Amino acid sequence: MTDILFGQSYYLRFDPKLLEAMQPFPPLGTLYAAGYLRSRGYDVALFDAMLAESEEEWAQALDRYQPRMAVIYEDHFNYLSKMCLLRMRQAALTMIGMARQRGCTVIVAGADTNDHPDLYLRGGADFVLLGEGEITLGELVDDLSQNRATRREPTILGLAWLEQGRVVRTPPRPDLRALDSLPFPAWDLVDVPRYRRIWLGRHGYYAMNMVTTRGCPYHCNWCAKPIWGQRYNSRSPENVVAELKQLAERYQPDFIWFMDDIFGLKPGWTQRFADLLQKEGLQLPFKCLSRADLLLRKGEVDALNKAGARIVWMGAESGSQKVLDAMEKGIQVEQIYAATQRLHAVGIQAGFFLQFGYPGEERADIERTLQMVRDCRPEDIGISVSYPLPGTKFHAAVRAQLGVQQNWYDSDDLAMLYRGPYDTRFYRQLHRVVHLEFRRDKAWRAFWQGRETPLLPMEGIVGRARALLRWARYAARLPLARWKLNRLQRLPHQGIVPLPTALTPMEAAQPSPQAERG
Repeated sequence: MTDILFGQSYYLRFDPKLLEAMQPFPPLGTLYAAGYLRSRGYDVALFDAMLAESEEEWAQALDRYQPRMAVIYEDHFNYLSKMCLLRMRQAALTMIGMARQRGCTVIVAGADTNDHPDLYLRGGADFVLLGEGEITLGELVDDLSQNRATRREPTILGLAWLEQGRVVRTPPRPDLRALDSLPFPAWDLVDVPRYRRIWLGRHGYYAMNMVTTRGCPYHCNWCAKPIWGQRYNSRSPENVVAELKQLAERYQPDFIWFMDDIFGLKPGWTQRFADLLQKEGLQLPFKCLSRADLLLRKGEVDALNKAGARIVWMGAESGSQKVLDAMEKGIQVEQIYAATQRLHAVGIQAGFFLQFGYPGEERADIERTLQMVRDCRPEDIGISVSYPLPGTKFHAAVRAQLGVQQNWYDSDDLAMLYRGPYDTRFYRQLHRVVHLEFRRDKAWRAFWQGRETPLLPMEGIVGRARALLRWARYAARLPLARWKLNRLQRLPHQGIVPLPTALTPMEAAQPSPQAERG
């Protein structure tokens, strides 16, 4: 028997858009929790839902390890988990039912469980971890293991459970500031060879994930922060380099994704990091997320380049200053242009996160965003529609407009959950138009420049011919796509267009028949 089986409920198989992209990363937050509990002397195992086919594999893991406790600990560092998708909520509730049938004490942690602890507790979980979870989990497991009869949970901060049918919460736990004190994630629990095969087969290189910080201190009023709020804590550059060195020696990755909300916020952190990497002789290319204003700090981009950054993502959001101000983003459109130019000047690629549908956005604002993409020429983009999640100022402003469905079903849902500027169908078509135009222009540049990605430059005539064919394909599809978009713009907003497979929150809250069968 195993003391604790860790799992998480983000299944790549249940998210068609991300399944097609096939860039899987193990659940880093889960690995941190597993490593911490193991450092306290517990025998731990991992069920990695990222590559699983269905919840039935969780049932098989429960039967194989026979744990006393089942911990569904979502990856706090993965934006896909932060989105609180209905399909993954359903998976979590199914997994809870399976674990309860086998007599496990069930503990859950994550963004959605913080927002809706009652849903998970009434769905069968024994405890919900509120906020940052490692220390709370350690104290709870100690209590359950050593003092089952005394029920001392009220003394444990950051915890929720049901008592006589009502949710009881203890006071919040202060965030862990000394992040260097945590053991490194338990990578030995991961099927690394399987991840390597997938990455090499689909992309020609192997990428791993890390974090250097926790939280974000900025005040974008649509950004949900159920775990850390506005707080921000950072590991030391020395600690990060030590972990990076260990990963390089044990697993030989070709690329690193730093999953921080904000990389290198503290002045001088990135430069120190770059100096230590150079001293150790570590040359691992990476991508990270920053802000336009931070990238304009003196020496920041040069330090990123020295450290090995190949692509830096920015939350550009909009090319309209009116929209950025409404979001309380705290940046200027001109800073996005300047930061992109500075990245390109040293050979670092830029990625833009774009967001459409914020209250007050008009078609002219959308066109300004498209023009910004044309002018700045980022190497990659990610597109979303404004998504009101609990705890945000945005959610409070539109709460009265929300209907039965208050979460997306999967990451490609793009449902306009409130009465936004245009209908859901408009935004789904806008997503197609923006990507078609972006891919067309990128293919044209690849044809002339002879390069596609930082790791896999195109070679010779064959590569250029492929780029030209892609350009022709996208260019041919774009006029009709734009015509459809203009037609949809004229439609009145009729609320959500439901997906055929979408679940209401009430349906998602019910364990599936699989859980009842075990």
